[in-house]
Amino acid sequence: MIVTERLVLRPYAARDRATIVAHIADAEVMRYLNPVPTDADVDAMIERQNGYLATLGYCFWSVEVRATGAMIGVCGLKPGTAGGSLDGAVEIGWRFGRDHWGQGFAREAAQASLDWGFATLPVDRVGAITVAANVRSWTLMERIGMVRDPDGDFDHPSVPDDSPLKRHITYWKVRS
Repeated sequence: MIVTERLVLRPYAARDRATIVAHIADAEVMRYLNPVPTDADVDAMIERQNGYLATLGYCFWSVEVRATGAMIGVCGLKPGTAGGSLDGAVEIGWRFGRDHWGQGFAREAAQASLDWGFATLPVDRVGAITVAANVRSWTLMERIGMVRDPDGDFDHPSVPDDSPLKRHITYWKVRS
């Protein structure tokens, strides 16, 4: 568990599922991500993240507001996607409900995840990926000190070839 001034990043709980489903049902939240997952996909994602936590000690954690206990998104670290620019590396990522955008929650959670990763894991860098059109995401990457790696641009292996989301850009944060 990671605790910040306003947030708690913690393992998934059964109560989180409804919030996750609500977030991914929002077309604006999913605008730059893969197609909206099915119920089975949501269950598999939760199981996969819990598996990462059990075996690696980290995952895309549930993010809740300390003052209310409300789950507002996910953020954390996971193994980079096989076949992509982060294959074999640690990846940072986030997704928050639209009602929680623009309040600094994503930055606070992402910075805490990076800090935890560099304090805990034997890695020299952490990467992030998104599509170039996802300005909110890559500007957050820059705000937390990540730097674009143009040589790391790649076609995401799990995105259909005819999708405008196929091409991804890569950012890295190097241990200071």
